[in-house]
Amino acid sequence: MNDRYDVVIAGAGPAGGQCARDLATRGYDVVVLETESEDGFPRQSNKSTAGTFPSMMASFGIPDDVVMQYTDSVVLESPTDHYVREQPGAVLEFADFKRFLVEDSRDDGAEYRFGARVTGPIMENGEIVGVEYNGDEEVYGDVVIDATGPSAPLAKKLGVSELERKNHAVGIEYELEGIDIDRPGFADLRDAMMLRLDHEIAPGGYSWIFHTGADTAKVGLCYIQNGYHQRYAKDGYTIDDYLSHWLETDPRFREAERIEGKQHRGSAHIQMPGAMHTDRFMAIGDTVPTVDPLWGEGINKCMQSGRMAAAAVDSCLKHGDLEPTAENLEVYETLWHREVAPNMQKRLLMTKLLYLAENERYDQLMADLGRLDDNTLAKANRGDIGAILRLLEAGDLPMLATFARREIGLDTLRSLF
Repeated sequence: MNDRYDVVIAGAGPAGGQCARDLATRGYDVVVLETESEDGFPRQSNKSTAGTFPSMMASFGIPDDVVMQYTDSVVLESPTDHYVREQPGAVLEFADFKRFLVEDSRDDGAEYRFGARVTGPIMENGEIVGVEYNGDEEVYGDVVIDATGPSAPLAKKLGVSELERKNHAVGIEYELEGIDIDRPGFADLRDAMMLRLDHEIAPGGYSWIFHTGADTAKVGLCYIQNGYHQRYAKDGYTIDDYLSHWLETDPRFREAERIEGKQHRGSAHIQMPGAMHTDRFMAIGDTVPTVDPLWGEGINKCMQSGRMAAAAVDSCLKHGDLEPTAENLEVYETLWHREVAPNMQKRLLMTKLLYLAENERYDQLMADLGRLDDNTLAKANRGDIGAILRLLEAGDLPMLATFARREIGLDTLRSLF
């Protein structure tokens, strides 16, 4: 095998796979190191709900044959109410999707080494020049990219990763059959992706039902292990206990059964990113982190970060006379903040405010959304202050005061307005 490439990527998830696709298409020699064996890939890393939208499918040329179910609407649920917004989407078969990224980039010349566990960077004169894997194997590149997610074996050793345990989110999902998808008293979830705000089920987080056809769906929940979760958590409950409680108490699951082999667990960090690059190195995807803080969208964000990193590589290497120094790779962070996650700080604060609310306020939120025009939620989701204010009421003042004491300093408050 070759031991020198233009780019070495650690991790074959959506961020690493898309970065490899873009670089291989541009004609660069790229190798991807993936911990899992190729037989059965992805098995351990099949962790996403894989809900996405047509814009992602079109932007990245994702084929229909990795889609489990196209959806027509997004449903928001509270303990006693719901809101429906017409919004086309797609629920992917995540394993097929990841395999597609591998094969498509291979077709353009990318090399993959499976069963290659990255252990650390190879350094020369204070700069990363390659990667050690499987203990004693080495590969070298002009640029190295860490797309391994929270494990971040390269980013951490280079002092780039600033992931904090207090911002660590965990999730669990089952695939079920026999669900009552259109049960009286609940929203019709046929061809829908549903997100539920209910502290009894997911304290300080949310749960979901993503329809995957007939009477089947992906069903799960997640929360950030911080004070917002602890405020509503039950003593001694694990994330498995919360999911079991939901399945046992929601009548839509009365006849449902788990599909064998279809259980997924995942984790990510929900926080502002720190540094994302240094000399000859970039961190992408959930290594940054990149997951949308409000609704947990990960696939599109990760792939966008991979694309921005590929553009940064190209800006340095295409002429052959521009070294990939930290200064010259700065374009990656500029593009990330502009294209991948604009208004990140506002969205993080919106997330914390949302999870601070009581269940009764979630019921009122559904009623508020129902009386406002459809654009209000979309604008609020983008961090539009005017739209956010239209979703607030006089009764929210005590909650806002608590939120301000906990989270907002004067400088942050000024930046929002």
